[in-house]
Amino acid sequence: MFSGIYKSKKVLITGDTGFKGSWLSAWLYMLGAEVYGLAKDIPSSPSMFECLDLASKIRHEFIDIRDFDKLNKVIRQIKPDFVFHLAAQTLVGPSYQDPLETFSSNIMGACHVAEALRLSAHPCTAVIISSDKAYENVEWTWGYRENDPLGGSDPYSASKGAMEIAIRSYYRSFFRQGPVRLGTARAGNVIGGGDWAEARIVPDCVRSWSQGQPVLIRSPKATRPWQHVLEPLSGYLLQGMALHTDPAFNGEAFNFGPFAEQNYTVLELLTTIADCWGLAADKRFEVQQQTSFHEAGLLKVNCDKALHLLGWRPCMRFEAAASMTAGWYAHYYQKGLEGLWELTIHQIEQYMEEAAAAGIAWARPLVH
Repeated sequence: MFSGIYKSKKVLITGDTGFKGSWLSAWLYMLGAEVYGLAKDIPSSPSMFECLDLASKIRHEFIDIRDFDKLNKVIRQIKPDFVFHLAAQTLVGPSYQDPLETFSSNIMGACHVAEALRLSAHPCTAVIISSDKAYENVEWTWGYRENDPLGGSDPYSASKGAMEIAIRSYYRSFFRQGPVRLGTARAGNVIGGGDWAEARIVPDCVRSWSQGQPVLIRSPKATRPWQHVLEPLSGYLLQGMALHTDPAFNGEAFNFGPFAEQNYTVLELLTTIADCWGLAADKRFEVQQQTSFHEAGLLKVNCDKALHLLGWRPCMRFEAAASMTAGWYAHYYQKGLEGLWELTIHQIEQYMEEAAAAGIAWARPLVH
């Protein structure tokens, strides 16, 4: 998988204790990488990082990426072959409550990673994880392309747009010809087992449902391009492989999203997951129409660039993503931690098999 590019390589993941970071850590561990991780804390309780006992499988340190001296020292010591930068404040709601935390984490955190790589000057490939919310969202019906304007009305979205501009300046100023290659990756709303973030719709539901309580939801008609977390992670890994092997990809941004027609409302998502759980209608959810802050109602990305240049495309349909998500949480709430690592690895293997069956290039095994 991925042409074996990550086997025995030093791979540093910032934000490894988060939802995406934990899944990426597990996948890279499977691929035979020497995985290192940095994070300021464990972001939730429970957390996927702890449930999978990832601290025993990778080399993890608690470091805030806004502490440049510590970050710089660690990168100089590790000299990673790859960096996947995921550490960030990831939620729209908290960005209103503490905008300075969001701006410092998302903008300066990414700049600190880029600066540490510049000063280290060792050969390294870095994928800086952004968001589809980096685009100036006018809620049109077609997907945003990588060359569309960046922006954002709320602090979180603005921080991602600003981060992209800052990273682009690092590429243009320092990394065009140097030993460091980097690019940004933009993806939207992801679902999957192991997410327990506050004020996020699927975690809110499983917490309530596990206690036999209906969940209160806002904006039930808001549409999102829902995708399983493994879909964009495959894009990040493929982009890293492309950057590492071909300088033509240096400085590029890529969107990674679901099938174009895979735009479902919040209500449709929750109904599908509740069906997988077998929940009775009165135990599912109650609708709260009001929201205390602005949140975009429509946002999707165009992934033609990733298809044509990287050979990347999604392979998991909405129903399969919802079923896999529900299955992971059902295992946790019914059986606890027993067999949870094995289930996670099985889901990654199942996804890779589906990608291989679909003829997606990164999933084809090497022919010796």
